[in-house]
Amino acid sequence: MAKHLGKLLVKKVANVGPKVPARTRFAPSPTGFLHLGSMRTAIYNYLLARSTGGQFLLRLEDTDQRRLVKGAEDNIYRSLEWAGIEWDEGPLVGGPYGPYRQSDRAEIYKQYTARLLESRQAYRCFCSKERLNDLAESARHMYPPSTASYDRKCSHISKEESDDRAARGEPFIVRFKSPETFEPFVDLLHGELTINPQINQENIRYDDFTLVKSDGLPTYHMANVVDDHQMKISHVIRGEEWLPSTPKHIALYKALGWNEPSFVHIPLLTSSGGKKLSKRRSDQGILDFATEVLPEAFLNFVALLGWSPMRKNIGNKVSEVMTRDQIIKQFSLDHLTKGNVQVDMSKLHYFDQVHFKEQLKLPAKREQLVQGCCNAMKKAEFDVSQEETARMLDVLSKHVVGFQDFVDKVTVLLSEPARDSKPTVLDIEIIKAAIEKLQLSSAPMVDASEAKEVLALPFEKKHIFQSLRLGLLGSVAGSSIAEALQILPRNTSIKRLETAICT
Repeated sequence: MAKHLGKLLVKKVANVGPKVPARTRFAPSPTGFLHLGSMRTAIYNYLLARSTGGQFLLRLEDTDQRRLVKGAEDNIYRSLEWAGIEWDEGPLVGGPYGPYRQSDRAEIYKQYTARLLESRQAYRCFCSKERLNDLAESARHMYPPSTASYDRKCSHISKEESDDRAARGEPFIVRFKSPETFEPFVDLLHGELTINPQINQENIRYDDFTLVKSDGLPTYHMANVVDDHQMKISHVIRGEEWLPSTPKHIALYKALGWNEPSFVHIPLLTSSGGKKLSKRRSDQGILDFATEVLPEAFLNFVALLGWSPMRKNIGNKVSEVMTRDQIIKQFSLDHLTKGNVQVDMSKLHYFDQVHFKEQLKLPAKREQLVQGCCNAMKKAEFDVSQEETARMLDVLSKHVVGFQDFVDKVTVLLSEPARDSKPTVLDIEIIKAAIEKLQLSSAPMVDASEAKEVLALPFEKKHIFQSLRLGLLGSVAGSSIAEALQILPRNTSIKRLETAICT
């Protein structure tokens, strides 16, 4: 659990699943490409909304303009779309509570900031950066140290003086006047929590967090509270790292006279060694998975990173391989885990194999599989058309278990075989007979029967397979000769066989 937590009261919340439709949101910052942890947050919010018949919103938190990354916003859209996460309200689709981009909501935040200033629940702070840095440094060196650093110097400035200094253009930020102790709150996963800053009683500082920055834009604390209230969000599912901020947000809700949503803070994702997972898994973004695995397998994998389906009877096994509809039907907040979750990528590839095999049986999924295989081939720098890819997938469908497996198998067939010397088991008469049959037509082989016709030679079957496999692929063991004949262009097969007997 996050650091700096106060007293944890052992008071488990049971049956937390909402009885009414939930309104949830995913609010990423376009400051980088979407990573696994963020996608899990999006998926859990999506699943809760869908499983309760509610709505799922997308909102862009782009108030930190200096950190925006070119292409990051588009990456968010494409990553969600690839994973099949459709939003009911948000950018590109609109909705009744827009705009859904925080940089377009500046006037809304100003309205509520003014309300807090008027009620003296917030105040302008004119302290210089140097003074604030000195306060933070001194707080760290107290014994015991104080995690709150501000001394409330500017909270004593009169409203008239504050307004006048602001009107004259003096730089300031707006601080929330926090209570000296925050009230306990309920997290639907962790139970009742009390989280307060550590204070040195001999030199009291205050956790008066910033609401509005010196550039006039709101901080995350201010913007997300206002937005969640205005957009009628009922449940906030987010990472455990936001637990220490939650009492601040609840205090802000109360100051504005609003009811807070229900909070669910999901655990950290860790590597197999137990360390916090790198945000971008060695710089791999979500869309990089698109050339590796099926979106259904990815959704299945990510959904189980902290959630498990209900077991009707203790001891009974439950299949973890699920379709999107099955996950939505079974998803419940009651079955989330509290502890950190280790990410085992081998499980993703297992799910992908199972989903791939199942989808090969479904004509409606053929186009998606062909497109995925084609993309994987292009990533591997093969220049193949979608039509060629479809033909190769049809040939290899009995053996292929994923996009990379498809690329690996095709690579073996398309790669020029290595030939050091003429093998002793290669029968030249068999090779010549096969060449004669291949030369009867110039059209590609469209089905296995044509390949079988080429293989119907008046020789012992074992010798036919050995010689043709050596001639076409350069090895005695390996891929099916019938499949190789169907995938390789006729002229390529002829050329390889001619080369084999001339070596």
